[in-house]
Order: sequence, then C-alpha cells, then structure tokens
Amino acid sequence: MRARVQLDAFDPAAELAGFGAGAGALVTFTGIVRDDGGNLAALEIEHYPGMTERALQDFGDNAARRFDLIDWRIIHRHGRLEVGAPIMMVATAARHRRAAFDAADFLMDWLKSRAPFWKREIGRDGRAGWVAAKDSDEDALARW
Repeated sequence: MRARVQLDAFDPAAELAGFGAGAGALVTFTGIVRDDGGNLAALEIEHYPGMTERALQDFGDNAARRFDLIDWRIIHRHGRLEVGAPIMMVATAARHRRAAFDAADFLMDWLKSRAPFWKREIGRDGRAGWVAAKDSDEDALARW
C-alpha cells in the first residue's frame, strides 16, 4: 500500500505484478494526457516534494480503512507530459468487486479535486495557462 510521485513513465502491467495477493477483485485506472480542444501540446505538473507524497499516502490509507482494501497504489507523474502520456494510475484490491470499484472511484475523485498538484496547459502555439478547478470534480467528490 503506497503512493508515489515521479518524473519517469511507469509500466501499468509491471506495477500490478504481485499486487493484491489474496484479493477477489482488482480495479485499475490509468489516466492519459488528452487534448480535448485540439491545441494542447503538453501538461506541466508541479508539486511540493514530501508534502504531496504524504497527502496521497494519507488518502490511500483512508480509502483502505473505508473500503476494507487488501492493497492499493497511487502513482502520479510530474514535470512536462506530452499528449498521450500516462499521467497517473490508481489500483485497488479488495475481497469483493464493489469495494474495489468504489475505492478506485473515491480515490480518483479525490485526486481530481484535492491532490496538491498544479497543472499548466502548454498549447501548440506556445501559450500557457493554469488549469482551474472544475465544478463537476467538486460535485463528484461531494457524493462521498
């Protein structure tokens, strides 16, 4: 049960080797940098080392207690990420599928609205702007 913040790419399949031994259900989600508007070249993600890892670890531990998880993992990248690059991964393991799905959904909602990352979009035209919080992300978190 651990959280990591890293610059380098990760291999989702390798991350699951030995993950969730004894579980009845494993759920994974890998987020990819996407270009919804047709002008995104990359995302730049910043964080405070130490603080961010602690926050992710605390929230993963909270999810483990809340959903009775056997195992969990959060991986989030930082730095410049091109469109199409894996940006993060959440994996949950539980005795039953509903707990594994709910825990993964819970962690994703928290990551989208509360994780201490700052994201800046870099356009193909070179313009940059910070990504603002979305009401829909807050609404998703409120259901928990």
